[in-house]
Amino acid sequence: MSSIIKGSPHRRPNDVEAGSSHSAHSDDEDHEFSDGPFDITRTKNAPIDRLRRWRQAALVLNASRRFRYTLDLKKEEEKKHILRKIRAHAQAIRAAYLFKQAGERVNGTTIPHPNPSGDFAIGPEQLASVTRDHDFNALQEYGGVNGLSELLKTNLEKGIQGDDPDLLKRRNAFGSNTYPRKKGRSFWRFVWEACQDLTLIILMVAAVASLALGIKTEGLKEGWYDGGSIAFAVLLVIVVTAISDYKQSLQFQKLDDEKKNIHLEVVRGGRRVEISIYDIVVGEVVPLNIGDQVPADGILISGHSLSIDESSMTGESDTVRKDTKQPFLMSGCKVADGSGTMLVTGVGINTEWGLLMANLSEDNGEETPLQVRLNGVATFIGFVGLSVAFAVLVVLLVRYFTGHTNASSGRKQFVAGKTSTGDAVDGAIKIITVAVTIVVVAVPEGLPLAVTLTLAYSMKKMMADKALVRRLSACETMGSATTICSDKTGTLTLNQMTVVEAYVGGRKIDPPDSSSELPDTLTSLLIEGVTVNANGSVFTPDGGGDVEVSGSPTEKAILNWAIKLGMNFDAVRSGSSIVHVFPFNSEKKRGGVAIRLLDSKVRIHWKGAAEIVLAACAWYLDTNDGIVAMDEEKVTFFEKAIETMAAGSLRCVAIAYRSYESEKVPTNEEELDRWALPEDDLVLLAIVGLKDPCRPGVKDSVQLCQKAGVKVRMVTGDNPKTAKAIALECGILQSEADASEPNLIEGKVFRELSDSRREEVAEKISVMGRSSPNDKLLLVQALRKRGHVVAVTGDGTNDAPALHEADIGLAMGIQGTEVAKENSDIIILDDNFASVVKVVRWGRSVYANIQKFIQFQLTVNVAALVINVVAAVSSGDVPLNAVQLLWVNLIMDTLGALALATEPPTDHLMHRPPVGRRYEILINLLNLH
Repeated sequence: MSSIIKGSPHRRPNDVEAGSSHSAHSDDEDHEFSDGPFDITRTKNAPIDRLRRWRQAALVLNASRRFRYTLDLKKEEEKKHILRKIRAHAQAIRAAYLFKQAGERVNGTTIPHPNPSGDFAIGPEQLASVTRDHDFNALQEYGGVNGLSELLKTNLEKGIQGDDPDLLKRRNAFGSNTYPRKKGRSFWRFVWEACQDLTLIILMVAAVASLALGIKTEGLKEGWYDGGSIAFAVLLVIVVTAISDYKQSLQFQKLDDEKKNIHLEVVRGGRRVEISIYDIVVGEVVPLNIGDQVPADGILISGHSLSIDESSMTGESDTVRKDTKQPFLMSGCKVADGSGTMLVTGVGINTEWGLLMANLSEDNGEETPLQVRLNGVATFIGFVGLSVAFAVLVVLLVRYFTGHTNASSGRKQFVAGKTSTGDAVDGAIKIITVAVTIVVVAVPEGLPLAVTLTLAYSMKKMMADKALVRRLSACETMGSATTICSDKTGTLTLNQMTVVEAYVGGRKIDPPDSSSELPDTLTSLLIEGVTVNANGSVFTPDGGGDVEVSGSPTEKAILNWAIKLGMNFDAVRSGSSIVHVFPFNSEKKRGGVAIRLLDSKVRIHWKGAAEIVLAACAWYLDTNDGIVAMDEEKVTFFEKAIETMAAGSLRCVAIAYRSYESEKVPTNEEELDRWALPEDDLVLLAIVGLKDPCRPGVKDSVQLCQKAGVKVRMVTGDNPKTAKAIALECGILQSEADASEPNLIEGKVFRELSDSRREEVAEKISVMGRSSPNDKLLLVQALRKRGHVVAVTGDGTNDAPALHEADIGLAMGIQGTEVAKENSDIIILDDNFASVVKVVRWGRSVYANIQKFIQFQLTVNVAALVINVVAAVSSGDVPLNAVQLLWVNLIMDTLGALALATEPPTDHLMHRPPVGRRYEILINLLNLH
């Protein structure tokens, strides 16, 4: 039983759960969990068999209540079965339509155009037949995406009008982007579940028997006391339990709704606006970028290297390339690569995703490591309680029927041959009632539930602290965190970038937006490069007014700088056509675009990390519009400029271009998709330095973590010198003397180390610059192998493996992609590091509150058991009768849990060291400081 009560404070040499690569988990899982059914240190990604094992080992009096907030394994299997059935159903319908199309082509029949009806010339049924069934022929009959947009009264560039009457018409005609949800449990369902407790049922039966015998022997006036008071106490326990559980259920439902409320950008009236996924209507034009979720069914308008992960709908893991030949997009899928825009043609229940969601039952269940281990503690204590109750039952029954039990008057309660059968049965029922009540008090059903109650309370309060908990266990695990690997941009900094320095034409220009110092050709090429190689957009209101710039903070800063240089975004875009796009890649740290001008010339524009783009430049454009060879002296000048800006905590971005022979550009669409944009022999146009100030108070937050024994490590894709400057400002590095290897390391150096050396170095790293997402994953794996409980922040799609591998994945709510959020455990809604620290504080409060509850519960448990056992053995009577024990249980299991599990965190929690991966339940939890 010792494995139930405590876990080893030291990591085993081959402790997989303490850290390994994802692939290693399956090999060593059995060995990792071999200590006992309740020895689970990490429920994230735990195998189903492992979860089933601890449930089977637990001593449970009311399974429906005890396991309510754990994963329903039966429902999980049903969910997978329904998913397979719906996928098969959708594929069968699609195959039938393809067969029908083939027959129509043979017979020469055409698809009739719909007759105009209502406000639109096409109905939801016709749209569904095109998109949900991937009917390419029907799409062509309607005139492709352009024809559909006319039928839906949508401008493919400016989107829908988006005013209230227009939105109302579209919702009336095509429905809203919601699906019918199954109703949650009613209050009476919780009352019914509370009644399922085996001991309470026995007590109710005993109460009825006691009531009947009491009234028979002592009359109604005196005889109802014992039975009636037991029945009342049982009913009160049931009602209080049901109210508590019902309130918890409403809280979880509210948090679940918040998780599903995705916000995204759409184009309405020519400008990009952010709306809820539930507000999308048919006819919307939606921009799609890497990591986004496809919010509804639709048709691709235009795309560049757009790949979609359709595994959530088809079950196939391979990504699907989308182009004019395969333009159909399914709701619920993720953008794996590239970018594009789509026309929404189906929403809500008219999509496969909506159909799927409407058929799947909601299940918020999920166990946490502490919950599992406390089930082990409850089981251990329960067996002790059962043994004690059985001993008390035997002792009392033997004493009673042997005539050794005396009434208060001194006479024997049972005399063989003289005591009536009714009195004997009544006496036996009272003894059984006491024994059963001891079981009720002894088996701490409320112990694991107290964790859920604490977590539910914490989750609610954490929403106010800008943290949305996606996985219940993360809230608890965060209290054990020993290290936090944080991004720099937007987490430690404000993510409000501005261009403060610029090197253009081979020299520094001051101020950076002084266009008068630049020749026309250089300015024109620079503006063209910024405009066409941008993922953001610029909206100029028709009636004048302030220009609206959208996109990532880096994009917005560079676009605003170009506007000051005289950029007319729409005019420049209309002066060329995009041939091919290489989307910004966090591995290569740059993005490019090939464009064809009106005179058929082709130019390729690149933008990215300054030193990487500079290394690909063989030329630069000077202030006389002359293309000059990049000699060693000039390379040194630019490198020095980058170093100086980086040391001043600026993000350095270089912009370059090259001309390209038109005849070398692939004309075939398939070849064009595979075309690697030339990235050598570039002409440097500009290097800009972007200032992103540190968040106010971030230094205090970092110091608070350090005092609490949690090491903060910065992992950034920026230049190591920029990372160093910010780390010094934030307090992650204490002094210049700390800013050397291995404290400060480059991602490339780290990834080239051997596995054993990487583990050693990982322990010492404070800052990692120029890191790729894979470097972040390697760092997480190395730290977990060293026994650390690792929290990781991430916002990009490529951060998903690290977020998944970490003990706690923290996605950014503002800049984070949907893929990152889906792989995370907690979403930081304001992208602020201070909110991450608040999550640590709340996580620690979970342990502190459970400490108090266990101490309270075990004190009462032990006291009640010892008093009754000693009294039963010595005197043949128990000082605490059934009613009194039930009142103790009510206060202890329900009201006590409510009071102690909902205490807010205090400042002194951050003055303790973290509890780490393994936690000695009974020893440490009772060690209150």
